[in-house]
Amino acid sequence: MIERVLSTEKANKLITELLNIHGLLVFHQSGGCCDGSSPMCFPRSEFKVGSRDIYLGSIHNQPFFISQDQFEYWKHTQLIIDVVDGRGGMFSLEGPTGKRFLTRSRVYEDKEVEELDQNPPQFAVELENIEGLKTTLN
Repeated sequence: MIERVLSTEKANKLITELLNIHGLLVFHQSGGCCDGSSPMCFPRSEFKVGSRDIYLGSIHNQPFFISQDQFEYWKHTQLIIDVVDGRGGMFSLEGPTGKRFLTRSRVYEDKEVEELDQNPPQFAVELENIEGLKTTLN
């Protein structure tokens, strides 16, 4: 199965640090506005994912979502979550660490797109097996 979202070792290290401080996490690919198009990290117990948000997969065992509209623009690319030095998003948990999550991407090959089309992603509301996940419907 082709993964829609991956994380680098640097991202995994920062995720581990944040898990030790905040407990379970959830990621959401920001669509712009205040923090640009950055991956945002929140305590899972404090963030409600939109019921129609798309579940892309998990990075370092933490769920990663994107809005349905934004997914339509990004569905032909694999998201690769990395970390760079700099101030993180003001709403994202890594903000005070001096590091920030960054989305890199890779365009899928035609054969990969065909496979992904056969395995559409799930909406957040369809998920039942992610501990502590809250959506706008629950």
